[in-house]
Amino acid sequence: MTVLQVMSDTAAEQVVLRTTDPEVIGAELSRRGIAFDRWPLPADQRAATEDILAEYASRIADLNTEGRYQHIDVARIHPDDDDPQWPQTATAARGRFLAEHRHAEDEVRFFAAGRGCFYLHLDGEVVAVVCEAGDLVSVPAGTKHWFDMGVRPDFLAIRFFEEKDGWVGDFTGDRIGEGFPTLDELLAA
Repeated sequence: MTVLQVMSDTAAEQVVLRTTDPEVIGAELSRRGIAFDRWPLPADQRAATEDILAEYASRIADLNTEGRYQHIDVARIHPDDDDPQWPQTATAARGRFLAEHRHAEDEVRFFAAGRGCFYLHLDGEVVAVVCEAGDLVSVPAGTKHWFDMGVRPDFLAIRFFEEKDGWVGDFTGDRIGEGFPTLDELLAA
């Protein structure tokens, strides 16, 4: 379930808004300059990368009419309990973007499967957006944020980049993310 939770940036327990209504989520994010959309789910979430991109080719073309995104790929991580290295892989993947950072370009993601949570640090508030399969979100360049994929990461996302290294974060050094509920805690609330 897609969730939007808006909190004070100085006190996570001060929840200003919590909703699962997609229309309210879209309106609240739009008001803050964040694009949000819903796309249909893929026929086969385990399909090869090329097949996923082919299935969404027309939507990708519509989103990229100006040719802005030169690098479009698929990122996926799925639990593998048969792999003894999986817990380490999951912990490393999750830890990569838990600290507040920003990017020099928009961070555009379409979740074709699974989930992840963007925490946007905006003007005195933290806006947590739990994105589920079918959600597309675009975080504007320069927006301070962090991302949590949960203790058991499981998602498939189409990523849009202007530059090949567009995913590289500029970390702020602020430890704000440590004081806010994790993805798993938001879903349990």
